[in-house]
Amino acid sequence: MLALEVMGLAVLVATVVLFAVLLPRGGRTHRFVGTELEPYVAVLLTAMVALSFTMILAGVLQGLS
Repeated sequence: MLALEVMGLAVLVATVVLFAVLLPRGGRTHRFVGTELEPYVAVLLTAMVALSFTMILAGVLQGLS
């Protein structure tokens, strides 16, 4: 129960860190912009956020039952 919530928070933190790493620096665009990988990066970040919220919610619901 608690482990699922903690793992969900860990995935959320990893997502935030990955997003911060991927932000453009120094007025330049990131190397994935304009490539065939650009949509996959957006899908990966969205899926990681969805996974973290699902894990947190599942842990909370297991704790209530």
